[in-house]
Amino acid sequence: MLRLKTSTCFIILLCLVVLPSRINAQEVLVVGDTTIARIDSLSYETDDVVVTATRVEKKIIDIPYSVVRLKNTQYKFSRKVTIDDVLENVPGLFLQSRYGNHDVRVSIRGFGSRSNTGIRGVRILLDGIPESEPDGQTRIEAIDFNSIGSIEVVKGNSSSLYTNAPGGVINFINDAYFPYSFVTNFNEFGSFDLRRNGLKFGVRTDKYGFLGTYSYHNYKGYRPHSEDYWHIFNTVVDLLPGDETNLQVLGYFVDGLIKLPGSLTKEEFEEDPYQASQREVDRDTKRITTKGRLGLRFKTDFGKQKEHGVEVTGYGTLKYFHRTSSNYRIINRYGIGNSFRYIYRSSIANLDNEFSVGGDMLYQSGPIQFHQNIGGIKGDQLDALTDETISNIGFYFSDYLELYNKQLYLLLTGRYDNVFYEAIDQLLATRSNNRRFEAFTPKAAINFKILPNVSIYSSFGLSFDSPAGNELDNYPSSSDPSVLINPDLKAQKSQNFEIGIKGNLKNPYQQFFSNILFEATFFNSIIEDEIVPFEVFGDVFFRNAAQTTRSGLELGADADILPWMNFQASYTFSDFGYDSYDALTIDENLDTTSQSFTGNEVPSVPKHNIYFALSFNREFTQGITGFIRTSFRHVTGMYVDDANSDKTDSYGILNANAGLDMIFGKFNLLISGGVNNIFDKVFVGFVSINSSTGRFYEAGEPFNYYAGINLGYAIQ
Repeated sequence: MLRLKTSTCFIILLCLVVLPSRINAQEVLVVGDTTIARIDSLSYETDDVVVTATRVEKKIIDIPYSVVRLKNTQYKFSRKVTIDDVLENVPGLFLQSRYGNHDVRVSIRGFGSRSNTGIRGVRILLDGIPESEPDGQTRIEAIDFNSIGSIEVVKGNSSSLYTNAPGGVINFINDAYFPYSFVTNFNEFGSFDLRRNGLKFGVRTDKYGFLGTYSYHNYKGYRPHSEDYWHIFNTVVDLLPGDETNLQVLGYFVDGLIKLPGSLTKEEFEEDPYQASQREVDRDTKRITTKGRLGLRFKTDFGKQKEHGVEVTGYGTLKYFHRTSSNYRIINRYGIGNSFRYIYRSSIANLDNEFSVGGDMLYQSGPIQFHQNIGGIKGDQLDALTDETISNIGFYFSDYLELYNKQLYLLLTGRYDNVFYEAIDQLLATRSNNRRFEAFTPKAAINFKILPNVSIYSSFGLSFDSPAGNELDNYPSSSDPSVLINPDLKAQKSQNFEIGIKGNLKNPYQQFFSNILFEATFFNSIIEDEIVPFEVFGDVFFRNAAQTTRSGLELGADADILPWMNFQASYTFSDFGYDSYDALTIDENLDTTSQSFTGNEVPSVPKHNIYFALSFNREFTQGITGFIRTSFRHVTGMYVDDANSDKTDSYGILNANAGLDMIFGKFNLLISGGVNNIFDKVFVGFVSINSSTGRFYEAGEPFNYYAGINLGYAIQ
């Protein structure tokens, strides 16, 4: 039974359908033979072409689910430290940042909210290549927002096209499609000794393009023992050897360190919300990361009408990690991966049809050393040595069929995934074992364009989310504690339904409300064997809840009130609860008791998440444009555990930023700055769920400022 009446959704959708049809401010102004770029508001267009949603090029208005595409011009005056600096305006996306950009929780429709470290349930791509591990776990150290040109966000079940993507997909795309050569120096500084410096340059000719970005990040952090620093290099070589043929070389290298202050008890949080956990300080809990990736992508269209398309991508990864907590781990991982897809465009009974088939393979292996952690220093004795292998092989198909008059379309997709884990104890062979998870996840979706720029869509599909490698760590009270891999944990599966409406009402000749973009989506998911974390004396393990129902509503609107004034709003309602959940609770003494969580709300998800932003931009004189923006977010309280033993307070955060964009011939000077959490609100920004010691609470960022200066030179 749905936890939210669908009638409410249909009333809201109907109201949106009958909005006055006016709207769209142009993105460029043409003066004589000169084209002048218009400063972008925070809006996005439904006629933008995206690839991530369907794995072939489609306009957003033609895709039968909720998709957002952001351009880097939309956040060029913003701080670019964390993912929520650039994605804060996306309806349905809830972000909780612990330590900058390197331990953020990304939640879409509740998927991803279970992770106390890294990103789960949402597939993360960089230039279309998985940044997610084969098991779905993701860290995003390689994402440099100074290098990113656009971001595509697919909200909702994407398991029929991508591995471990029940919540959706986020694809960060490097800025490789610039029109002419350039060089830019960017500099950013701010509170808590924030410093980011770097260089971005591009070379463009008729036959190739080359993008290179280097960033240095240094941040002391607003809590003790939370400093981090990073070197990040991204590059794309874009070759055009012939018509309809493209060859790309994509690479990155990341090296850095982050220290972790840990979560606090409620008493500690009330005494000083910004203190570090003494246990994490004593352990010198940190992560040292060195990793790189090199990929090659070939794409071509062929045939008399270019009806055939082929794309092949291959890549290799090297990763070297140090992790300190209760022990000191050294993790070496070597990976290879590839993906392919074939596209055939044809017509059936004079109706357009586009069929595609493809596959993905990612193999990763390497040793993990376990040493004693002596105040953050590796002990000399080797306590354990494990060889870990994770592989994922998946195949998918997609058929996009026109049903009626370029208005009604049916999209059928399906994917088979096989995820394999193996752990071999090099010191004690009897503890070696492996596990395999596999499933087929189909999805059917329909899209009806009631106007050329307004469509109603609906979909139903299954999703499959195998446990991540760290989620399979065995614990003392499992059915077989002698093996390395948890023998009891099952894959999480769900049935997902959504219905929505989206549109872009535009009239460039209208003075007021020349552009209104809107979306509204109702969703319902029934999840079997939801994977949830629990603790045994500070160490996190995972188990299955029996059944969970999630229902919710996502609303978003973006309007150019005047050509120089933009208003944006989003609202997400989440009603997530455990329908059936009986679990063993394990305390710090390893004593177990049976406890029922049936009827409780899912932790770490606010029931209401509201966002507003108002921005102004004006061209003061030729070549000089000013920008100012203020935003407000209100988040209601969140439960901290499955038992619903405590709930965080609601909070509201007010931010503001401003900037000047100045063009002097071939030079461009951009000056920006802003203030976050203007009223210095103390709030719980991250909930570390199901802690057995009551360490649930981590403070969000207090009052802080930032400023940036970018100097660019264009070679036209």
